[in-house]
Amino acid sequence: RNALIVAAIGILGSIAAVIVEPGRFFASYLFAFTFWTSISLGSMGIVMLHHMTSGRWSFLIQRISEAGMRVLPLQALLFIPILFGLNYLYPWVYHAGEPAMKLRAAYLNVPFFIVRAVLWFAIWIVMAFFLSRWSRRQDANADPGLTRSLRLLSAPGMVVYSLTATFAAIDWTMSLEPEWFSTIYGMLAVTGQVLAALAVAAIVLRALSASGPLADVVAPRPLNDLGNMILAFVILWAYMSFAQFLIIWAGNLPDEIPWYLRRLGAGWQTVGVLLIIFHFFVPFFLLLSRRSKRSLQVLSWIAAGILVMRIVDAYWIVIPGAIPSGATVGWTDIATFLGVGGLWTWAYVGQLKGIPLLAQHDPRFAVLSEPAGG
Repeated sequence: RNALIVAAIGILGSIAAVIVEPGRFFASYLFAFTFWTSISLGSMGIVMLHHMTSGRWSFLIQRISEAGMRVLPLQALLFIPILFGLNYLYPWVYHAGEPAMKLRAAYLNVPFFIVRAVLWFAIWIVMAFFLSRWSRRQDANADPGLTRSLRLLSAPGMVVYSLTATFAAIDWTMSLEPEWFSTIYGMLAVTGQVLAALAVAAIVLRALSASGPLADVVAPRPLNDLGNMILAFVILWAYMSFAQFLIIWAGNLPDEIPWYLRRLGAGWQTVGVLLIIFHFFVPFFLLLSRRSKRSLQVLSWIAAGILVMRIVDAYWIVIPGAIPSGATVGWTDIATFLGVGGLWTWAYVGQLKGIPLLAQHDPRFAVLSEPAGG
C-alpha cells in the first residue's frame, strides 16, 4: 500500500514533468528505469549463480532474488514510455542524416532498437519463468531432476544474461553518446546489476530475519560468505571502472575522452569523487572485517550505502549524456524515481509474499542445517 502511494505521487509528478519539461523528463525516466531494472536483472544473475554453485550464502537469498527477477514483466511494460522519448534522448534519432550517424545507422535505428528491446525482455522473462517455476516445484517434492534442470539452465543462462544485458546497456545508455564506445562497458553494467541486487537482498534479508521468518537460518558463516560476495563485486566494479578510465584517458582520442570530460566538469567531478570514496573505499575497508560481515545489522547498513551509490552511479552515467547541464538533481528526477521505484517495490513485495522464503525441499538445502553459531 505504501509503495503504491509513493508510486502515485511519482506518477503525478511525472505527468507534470512531461508537460512542463519533456526533454528532462525522458532523461530522468531513463535513469530511474535503468536503475530499477538493474536490480531485477542482477537478481536473475544471482539465482543462476546459486544453482551453479549451491553456496551457503545463496540459499539465504535465493527466494529473495527470485522475487526480484519476477518483476521483469512489469519492467517490460515500463520500457514503453522510453519509446515515446527517443527523439529527446538519442542523437542517432534526431541527427540520423549526419555523416557520422549514417555509419551507425545499420545498428542504431528505431525499428531495430525496438526489436532488440523486445528480444532482450523476452529472453529474460522466459529464463526467469523457468527458473522460478522449477524452483517452486521443489516446494512440493525433492526431485533431484529439478535441481539438475536448474543447473543445466543456469550454466548457459549466465552467458546469455551477460550478453543480452551487455547489448541492452549499449542500446539504452551507451548510445546516448553514439560517438563514444567502450568494450568493457557492458560487463561493467552487469557487475553493477549484480552488486545492486546483492545489496537489496542483504537489506531484505535483515528485514525478514528481524521479523521472524528467516531468523533460525541466518548464521554467521553464510553471512560471512554473503559479505565476501558483496566485497568481490565491489572490487570488480572498481577494477573495471578504473581500467576503462585509464585506457581511455591514456589513449587521449577525440572520440573517447568527451564521455569523461562531460562527467568531470560542471559539478559532476564531485559526483565522481563520491563514487570513488563511497562506492569503493568505504565498503571495501568495512567489508574486510569479519565482524562486519558476520553481523547482519552491520552488513545491511553497508549494503544500503552501496545501493545509494548504485543510484548515484546510474545518475552519473545517464544524465550527463542525455542532458548537457550541471550536476543538479531536479524535481523530475525525484518524481520519475519515485514513480518507477514505487511500482517496482509494490510488485516485488507482492512476489515475495507469494512464495516460501526457503527452498526447504531442495536436496542441497542441508548445507544450512548447521547450528546457528557455526
